[in-house]
Amino acid sequence: MPEPVFVLGGYQTDFARNWSKENKHISAMFNEVVQGALESTGIPPQDVEVGHVGNFAAELYTMQGHLGAFLIETDPAFSGLPTGRHEAACASGSIALLAASAEIEAGRYDLAMVVGVEQMKTVDSARGGDFLGTAAWYEREAAGVSFPFPKLFGRLGDEYEKRYGLKDEHLARISAINYANAKLNPLAQTRGWYMTEEHANSTDRFNSVIGGRIKISDCSQVTDGAICVFLASKKYAEKYAKARNLDINKIPQILGWGHHTAPLGFDEKVAESRDNPFVLPHTRQAIVDAFNRAKVADVWGIDAIETHDCFTTSEYMAIDHFGLTAPGKSWQAIEEGVIDLDGKLPINPSGGLIGTGHPVGGTGVRQVLDAFRQVTNTAGGYQVEGAKKVATLNIGGSGTTSCVFVVGNE
Repeated sequence: MPEPVFVLGGYQTDFARNWSKENKHISAMFNEVVQGALESTGIPPQDVEVGHVGNFAAELYTMQGHLGAFLIETDPAFSGLPTGRHEAACASGSIALLAASAEIEAGRYDLAMVVGVEQMKTVDSARGGDFLGTAAWYEREAAGVSFPFPKLFGRLGDEYEKRYGLKDEHLARISAINYANAKLNPLAQTRGWYMTEEHANSTDRFNSVIGGRIKISDCSQVTDGAICVFLASKKYAEKYAKARNLDINKIPQILGWGHHTAPLGFDEKVAESRDNPFVLPHTRQAIVDAFNRAKVADVWGIDAIETHDCFTTSEYMAIDHFGLTAPGKSWQAIEEGVIDLDGKLPINPSGGLIGTGHPVGGTGVRQVLDAFRQVTNTAGGYQVEGAKKVATLNIGGSGTTSCVFVVGNE
């Protein structure tokens, strides 16, 4: 059996901040998030044995690569620390978590630091949209296309409409739920924004169409953000718990994980899934793998989900792919209030990517930190009562890289 992997907590920056307007370099984001995580967990910096960074496109947004080296700058105790950076588009943070957890499972290290980071507000929206296009097959799907990703995920909705039918009012409800949840999250980018279900249903100058069926209210945010979490072996978790008079059985673990990669092009994905009831079968398999590893029979063994709502269509997809409904029936869970914060199985209690924000390479780490908050009853206003197991789904590209974690107590 592999070594169990414990989640000891971490820190998240305020996603409403604009670090460029503060005249701060991406290195400042590393400094704040690592020092914040060390302080919030009480972990001595000299205990950290390895560092992993999840980031998508710092070379484009900030003209900076070699990000693992910035971890060394955050504390004198980290001099010589082995580090690395991982990239898988919007799933970069989860890939960093997978790498760190694999090293702990293998017994290489007892304490790993994982940072997810993206500074995106360095360019205007058109240039940023072009940068994001590199998460698709750029030459085929994004070159010369304004805002390619809303169009690609609009096509995901079109595929649902073709196969099963799809009403835009259900997408508007998803948006409204995520914005409402974000108002309860003190670190959410949109916590002070105005949004109602009526507004999300409208199409006017205040909620214009970005591409295809995707309107502004259907989109996740452009976000500057950094997140740090600590993963530990059982040996270190026991030491950590003893020093703080904690019950180790109440420290959350990564109980299961799944990771699958589909073809890069959206047309190829659709062609591959033509005879499958699931529109993105590799995403479905990543979820099944995580549940099997966590010994969770089905989605009803989960108490909440943090999913990748880069657009409302991706959350609509997640609902049936997680198994809340049969394929193509996601609308039922929306209409019946199942996914509401006080519903049978809340989705994105934090506000998700639409409400909380989407610092692309950091989102997977933020999801796991929010899962930790739920399981340790420290999520504050967006706490799901009695949450013991929380699943995350982090997607890179147009459904290309799918990573799933189940965080909780056995």
